[in-house]
Amino acid sequence: MMADFPIEAVRGKFPALSLTDDGRRRIYLDNPAGTQVPLTVADAVSRCLLSTNANLGGFFETTLAAQKVVDGAHAAMADFLNAASAEEIVIGANMTTLTYHMSRTLGRTMKPGDEIIVTRMDHEGNVSPWLQLAEDLGLVVRFLPFDERSWQLEETALKALLSDKTRLVALNYASNLTGSINRVKALTAAAKQAGALVYVDAVQFAPHGLIDVQELGCDFLICSAYKFFGPHMGILWGRRDVIDTLKPYKCRCSSNVLPERFELGTPQIELMAGLTAAIDYFADLGASAGEGGSRRQRIARAFEVSIAYENTLARQLIEGLSDIEGLVIHGITDPERLAERVPTISFTVEGIEPETIVRQMNAENIFVWSGHNYAWEVVHQLGIPAEQGVVRIGIAHYNTAAEIGETLESVHRMIAMLRQERS
Repeated sequence: MMADFPIEAVRGKFPALSLTDDGRRRIYLDNPAGTQVPLTVADAVSRCLLSTNANLGGFFETTLAAQKVVDGAHAAMADFLNAASAEEIVIGANMTTLTYHMSRTLGRTMKPGDEIIVTRMDHEGNVSPWLQLAEDLGLVVRFLPFDERSWQLEETALKALLSDKTRLVALNYASNLTGSINRVKALTAAAKQAGALVYVDAVQFAPHGLIDVQELGCDFLICSAYKFFGPHMGILWGRRDVIDTLKPYKCRCSSNVLPERFELGTPQIELMAGLTAAIDYFADLGASAGEGGSRRQRIARAFEVSIAYENTLARQLIEGLSDIEGLVIHGITDPERLAERVPTISFTVEGIEPETIVRQMNAENIFVWSGHNYAWEVVHQLGIPAEQGVVRIGIAHYNTAAEIGETLESVHRMIAMLRQERS
């Protein structure tokens, strides 16, 4: 499938990929923390600032044009997530801020003794807001661990925690440390059968798989544009029949319609322009792969070709890392299960701190991360020292097999060198 993916054309759309530092190439494998953007995204942000820069609600040309930008971003995200309506799309600062806002709003529907379930697989942005809400309201928190054999959240374990007091289940679509993809539809069905709302963090999944909120059956789903080649902002989808009943914290004189009543203050209009451009980037990729239908259909085709390409790179990386004695990959390594993970691969090496490896690789202009990466519960369940964490390498569909090869060579060489220094 690699030959079918237009990697050179894709890379040509991202100016950052051609940047060098004193003649040295850059290898961007820090993608789980944030991807690079196509030129079209930067151009859209710039064009909005230069030609449609105004606040909303007036009757002159720039304010009318700004409203079209805002409306366009909500429509684009509705297509990206297959929302029933653009009114279900709430755009804000980032995933964590939106989740804190929504948690407080949902708290108005809860009372002391009610129960919420959070997981030991989630990014802290989908854990701390609920823990602190529980502390404020006297709620009971139940933790759902992940299975260390399947590396996923299991429906049987969730069902064992559910009760008639469960009001909300917060879970993730894919882990930002292990890369595991959860069976969100099945988990949601179990939670809904118990009468609970379901809040899904799809930040890590959104760059790597097609999301269909209507098929999943959840009540809320959140993601971040800067993880899928867009600007720094977060997007929350809320099911209309649920979100329309909620009373958010907001100014008395601000709008009461959807989605504006959940979007506090002046919107990031120029970033919304960039968001639409990011969605259209996926649609254009799908069109180049032969899909001529709706924007949603073109987005779906883009993911078909990019998933196949990314899985090939993930297989290459996992196989190369597995050759190193004492290196442990924390996540799915079975090549037959690549469809059950995103290409975010984390590992530790016996006797060597992750930061030591990462600093050496960063010095070679290979951009990777060390630490817990806010997967606070994950490292604790696995018994990994939180102050050390893991080495995390995250692939995007603009990376190449040659870059993975260079990265593997660097990891092998660094570990051998560090072991020799310690002997």
